[in-house]
Amino acid sequence: MIEIEPKQAKGDTLKDDDLVCYCFKYTKKDIENDWRENGRSLIYRKVAAEKKSGRCNCATLNPRGR
Repeated sequence: MIEIEPKQAKGDTLKDDDLVCYCFKYTKKDIENDWRENGRSLIYRKVAAEKKSGRCNCATLNPRGR
């Protein structure tokens, strides 16, 4: 089995309730639970589909502009 270590930028530490997706209000904990329950990220698929449809507004909503 391959284990994936989370990568964080130097100095970045996310708490469970920190938003990861500002457009759709997903937190770090939401994504971790999604992965644990489904063995993959269904949230990622949802966000990717919404972004492809033009319904992503991260550049405005995310304080880092991404």
